[in-house]
Amino acid sequence: MSPRCCGSGRSWGWTRSRTWSCCACWVPSPRWVLCCAPRCVTACCSPSCGCSTSHSTRDSLLLEAGFLAVLVAPLRLFKWRSTAWRPHDSVTFWLVRWLLFRLMFASGVVKLTSRCPTWWGLTALTYHYETQCIPTPAAWYAHQLPVWFQKFSVVATYVIEIAVPLLFFMPIRRLRLFAFYCQVLLQILIILTGNYNFFNALTIVLAFSLLDEEHMGRWMGRGKRKHGSSWPPTLLSFLSTLLELATYALLLYWSVHYFSLEIDWEKGLLESKVAFTYHEFTQWLRAVTLPLVGLGFLSLSWEILSALYRCACVRGFFWKLWATLQWAVFATATVGMFAISLVPFTYIDYESNGKLWPGIHQMFSAVERFQVVNSYGLFRRMTGVGGRPEVVLEGSYDKQSWTEIEFMYKPGNVSAAPAVVAPHQPRLDWQMWFAALAHHSSSPWFASFVHRLLQGKEDVIRLVQVDEDKYPFSTQPPVYLRAQLYKYWFTHSAESGAGAAQWWRRQHVQEFFPTVSLGDPTLDGLLAQHGLKDKLPLKRPVDAFLPWLLSSVRQLSRPFSPHVVLWSLYLVAATTCLLRAMARRPRGGAPPTRHKAPKQPRGDQGEKNGQLRRKEGREAEERGEGRSRGAADGEGPRGTKRRK
Repeated sequence: MSPRCCGSGRSWGWTRSRTWSCCACWVPSPRWVLCCAPRCVTACCSPSCGCSTSHSTRDSLLLEAGFLAVLVAPLRLFKWRSTAWRPHDSVTFWLVRWLLFRLMFASGVVKLTSRCPTWWGLTALTYHYETQCIPTPAAWYAHQLPVWFQKFSVVATYVIEIAVPLLFFMPIRRLRLFAFYCQVLLQILIILTGNYNFFNALTIVLAFSLLDEEHMGRWMGRGKRKHGSSWPPTLLSFLSTLLELATYALLLYWSVHYFSLEIDWEKGLLESKVAFTYHEFTQWLRAVTLPLVGLGFLSLSWEILSALYRCACVRGFFWKLWATLQWAVFATATVGMFAISLVPFTYIDYESNGKLWPGIHQMFSAVERFQVVNSYGLFRRMTGVGGRPEVVLEGSYDKQSWTEIEFMYKPGNVSAAPAVVAPHQPRLDWQMWFAALAHHSSSPWFASFVHRLLQGKEDVIRLVQVDEDKYPFSTQPPVYLRAQLYKYWFTHSAESGAGAAQWWRRQHVQEFFPTVSLGDPTLDGLLAQHGLKDKLPLKRPVDAFLPWLLSSVRQLSRPFSPHVVLWSLYLVAATTCLLRAMARRPRGGAPPTRHKAPKQPRGDQGEKNGQLRRKEGREAEERGEGRSRGAADGEGPRGTKRRK
C-alpha cells in the first residue's frame, strides 16, 4: 500500500542447497545473492516508512528466510573450479531447519499460552474458516464439517506444530520424512482454505531442509539406491525401524492421553478434550525450552564437525585450505545466527529467556533493528467469536441515497464468492479486517484513506477496485463517505430459499466512521491529530531512471488485477524451469554410465610399473607359445601324452 494513502554428505548437501536456491528464487548463483541482498535491505527499511500497512509477521519470516538464503546460496568466486557442492553447505543449511523449527513450535505453543478459550476448548476451527482475513471458497465447505471433526483437526494441529517439530533433528531419516509430509499437509490445507499470501509456500520451501538426496531423487525419477547386505547395516536398519515405530507409538499414545481421544460408537463420532491444565502446560514448557536449545546446539555441533571432516578430505593443499577458510567463516556466521535467535525463540517462556547468557542478549540488541531473526507465533487468539466483524464503506452525492463500495477481495456482497488471491497479499483488504476489530481511532490510516477517496485519488481507488466498472464513483468522487460495522457469518448448507444461493449472511451492528466530506471539521481534526495532512510531494530528478522504470511497469500492469499479474509471473518462472529441466534431460532413457579410467602413476614409479607390466606380458606370451607346441606334439594340459 502506498505511503501516500496511509502515511550431511556431498550429494545430500548439493541437493538441499540447490533445492533451497531453486524454490526460493529460481535464479542461479551468484545472481541469487545479488537478488536477496536488495530484498533484505528493502524489507529492513519498509517498517520505518511510517506506513502502518507495510509490515507483518509474514514479512518478518520472508526477511529472515531471505537473509539465510544469502548464506545458503553458493557464491562461486573461482569459475574454473565451479562445484555444485561445498563442504560447509550442510552447516548453513541447518539454519533453515532451525528457522522452520522455531516457526512451527512457537506457532503451536502460543495458542495455549494465550489462554484463548476456543483453542483450549478445541473449538477454534468452528470459527476460524469464516473469521480469517480473506477466506477461500473451500473455507465455506470446511466450515460445514461436523464439530467433532473440527475439534479433532485442532488436536492434529497441536501434534503437527508442537510434537512433530521435535523430529526435525532426529538422526533417523524416515522420521524426518514423516515430519516433512506432516508440515506440507498442514500448509496445503491452509492454502486451500485461506489466502495467506506467500507464507504457506515459503513454509513448504523451508520444509525441504528435512529431505535428502535419495528421496529427492525418487521425485526426479531416479532409482532407489542399493545398499549392502552386510550385517552391520542390516542391524542398524533394524534398530532404526524399532526406534521409528516406538516414536509413532509414543505420538499416538500422547495424543490419546493428553486430548482424551475416545470413539463414541453409538453416535459414530470421535470425542476429544484437553486433559491438562494451563499450569501443567507452562510447567512443561519451562522444563523443555532450554533442553530444546541444547538439542539444537548438539545438532549444529554435529553438522560443523562433519563439515570440518569433509574439508580435511578435500584433495590438494590449496583447495583444502580454501575449503577450511570457508568453513571457518560460514561456521562462525551460523553459530552467531543461532546464538542471537535464542533470544526471540525463548520469548515463549520468559524465565528461560532470562537464563540466557547476557552476551547473547547484547548481540541480539545490536542486530535487532535489522530483523534478521524474529519471534513467531500466529493465531494466538481466535477473533470473530460471535460473528465476523466487517467494515462496509458507503458513498453518496446527496446524503440521502448511499451506495456500498465493494473491495476486490474482502467480504462485502453476501452473494459474492470468496476470492482466491494467494500468493498476493492485498494489504488494504487485510488492514480493513484489522480495523474492524477495534474503534476507528486505533487505525489512524483509515481517516487518510477516506480523505483520498473523497479527493478521487486514482492510485488509492485502484487499491479498492482495478476495474472501473465495479467502482460506483469512477466518473465523479463521492461528496460524502461513511462506514458501517456489520457482523458476517457463512451460510449453512441446510438453509433453504434465497439464502441457499448466498455465501454470507450479515447483520448491522453500528456506525464505524461518521459521515464526512472534504473540509469537514471532524475529518480535518483526525488528519491533523495523526499528522496526515497534505504535504508537498518529494522532489525527484525529472530524468531519474528508477522512477521512470517503475512508472512504466505500473502502466503496463494497470489493466490487470494484482493477483493475476503475480500468477502470470509465477507461471512463466515455473514454465521456464520446466523447459530447462526437459532440455537437460537426455533422450532415449537413462544416461549411459561413465567409467573413468584409472589414473596413471607419474615419475620413476610409473616407469618401473610399466617395465614390470611389459616383462609380465613377454612371459605370458612365452607360456602361450609353449602350450601351443605341447598341443601340437599331442600332449595334454599337464604335459602328458594323449590317449588315442
